[in-house]
Amino acid sequence: MVWLNFLALNYFCDQIVLFSSVKASSCLGAMGIDSNRFQGAVDEELICPICSSVLEDPVQAPACEHAFCRACITEWLCRQQICPVDRQTITAAQLKPVPRILRNLLARLLIVCDNQEYGCAVVVNLDRLESHLKECEHNPKRPVECDQGCGLVVPMDELKEHNCVRELRSVVEQQNKTIGALQQELAETKFQIGQQRRELHLVKEFMHAMRGSDPRMRTLADRMEQDEVVRWAGSLPRARVTRWGGMISTPDAVLKVVIQRSLCESGSPPHILEELMDNSHERRWPTGLSTLETRQANRRHYENYVCRRIPGKQAVVVMACENQHMNEDMILDPGLVLIFAHGVETDSNYQAPS
Repeated sequence: MVWLNFLALNYFCDQIVLFSSVKASSCLGAMGIDSNRFQGAVDEELICPICSSVLEDPVQAPACEHAFCRACITEWLCRQQICPVDRQTITAAQLKPVPRILRNLLARLLIVCDNQEYGCAVVVNLDRLESHLKECEHNPKRPVECDQGCGLVVPMDELKEHNCVRELRSVVEQQNKTIGALQQELAETKFQIGQQRRELHLVKEFMHAMRGSDPRMRTLADRMEQDEVVRWAGSLPRARVTRWGGMISTPDAVLKVVIQRSLCESGSPPHILEELMDNSHERRWPTGLSTLETRQANRRHYENYVCRRIPGKQAVVVMACENQHMNEDMILDPGLVLIFAHGVETDSNYQAPS
């Protein structure tokens, strides 16, 4: 009997030591809310048995329904999975939210602002404390803009020690690091794109070589080339021609070279580039555009063209793949290049299909 009593006493002492250690660590970890901050008496049911402070983010045991701060009981259960009040077995997974009535009682408690020591005399309900702290003018960590010209936003308590030159130098240094990382990423991306383009070029060359010997290869190559044309046309900005009368029917050699260079830079598929440039001269225009008389007669149909602007130039491409709704005498395959003296602008109201 004496031996049993000794074991019981030893177990009881261990529990006191365990409870004291968890309570001490709870205080260090700021678990619970100091009851001295509240106005008026705080009901005992709202006090955490572990840290002896007002419940913060409370949860309760499933059977005995004792309530604890979530942080307090979580640390307790890491050491021993029993209720610290009545020693019933519980696990962290079994903890559940406290009843609404308990949450309402906590919400109605009157508490002084965290910034009382800095001069704030506001007393609010506990459920409004968080929103008040964000706006509290006495909050030492409230972000404020530097009034010395750098425009940086710093915590209010760091404003006196704020050095504009030092901070701006730090910002520039950080931005330079970011730019360097982005440049490296861009270089790697360009390298990968270059690799993919070379591989795609090899595939195209192979398909061209096989086109004459295998009809299936011919069909597949034709389809790939057509898809490439459609993708390129869709990548160009939609254009609006305001003065169709400004069409240059016989562009000179220099102008054609400039337009051809712009088409190359825009990513025009190489297999249609020469045809497009040939189609920029009136001798290759379709019958609906071949003479001044027919152009005058068909003027009312021009607005039906789907035009794509050649970037930076007073010129558009009218691709056959996008103008199948036009009459055959108004379009050529793969498309037309129409050059203007003026009257071409990007259609900002147009949204390309996703």
